[in-house]
Amino acid sequence: MLNKIGVIGGGNIGGVLAQLLVTRGYAKNVALVDVKGPDLAAGKMLDIAEATPVIRSDVQTAGSKEYDVLEGAELVINTAGVPRAARPDGTLPTREELLEVNLKITDAVSAGIKANCPDAIVISIANPLDAIVYRLHMNLGKTRAKLMGMAGVLDSARYRYFIAQEAGVSVENIDAMVLGGHGDSMIPIRSACRIAGMPVEKFISPEKLDAIEARTRSAGGEVVKLLGSGSAFVSPAQSALEMAEAIIYDKKKIIPVSAYLEGEYGVNGLYIGVPAVLGKNGVEKIIEMDLTDAEKEAFKNSAAAVQKTTDEVLAMGK
Repeated sequence: MLNKIGVIGGGNIGGVLAQLLVTRGYAKNVALVDVKGPDLAAGKMLDIAEATPVIRSDVQTAGSKEYDVLEGAELVINTAGVPRAARPDGTLPTREELLEVNLKITDAVSAGIKANCPDAIVISIANPLDAIVYRLHMNLGKTRAKLMGMAGVLDSARYRYFIAQEAGVSVENIDAMVLGGHGDSMIPIRSACRIAGMPVEKFISPEKLDAIEARTRSAGGEVVKLLGSGSAFVSPAQSALEMAEAIIYDKKKIIPVSAYLEGEYGVNGLYIGVPAVLGKNGVEKIIEMDLTDAEKEAFKNSAAAVQKTTDEVLAMGK
């Protein structure tokens, strides 16, 4: 158990995160900050606090429009950003179209973290994921151990769910990994996908796997279209908590995260989704998977897409 965990952004994801953190008792104190008025964060945390006698939790809660509510947090989960929303014609803005406005939000987030909990491990969820994490990296100057993005857990969970549905088996039987950028270039790693330890091809045809992998790449947009306003929030929150739990309890768990690469997979200086060992120190080790030639090429293409967005972040930073 930690002393304090902070959540930035009190929207759907942040609200679910705050509720689950208090329910699961990961820290003695849980704080939520959101700049929206009149005082969204205080209202949400009071609502959660008033449920603690029912759920038998003595976790202390606090919510505020001011970042000083995060003071002393050892772990911070950032959800702050403008979500994708369907246009009147039904089309969706790309994650990259949200970049400029969300970078401004990220600069404010960075200042709040620096001023109140500079030593905290930071998990970021805001989109466009890899670009926002890179901006936090620019602003905070943290080691790669202490700053990471949540994408691979969610993308892999979607892949696993679709595989389980098609194969007609429990989701617990599915082991799978999605790497690369969090967007259209993400790579479901079919060569590592197993159902109860057996190759996925034993259960599902290549043609159906192609369709599942295409659906995985566009799964976020599928939810947005169905909701009509906002984006997925329960699955991203649960995915971030898997990462947080691995850190809080020093599990040394291999989890796909957006991490800063320093030569691994032939990539230098980018945040991109790869398997990593998560423990009390954050990202403790990057795992290099044995990929097929096609998967290596796909990873190269995904890195190029992330590089393009990162270059835009750098240009906007100037």
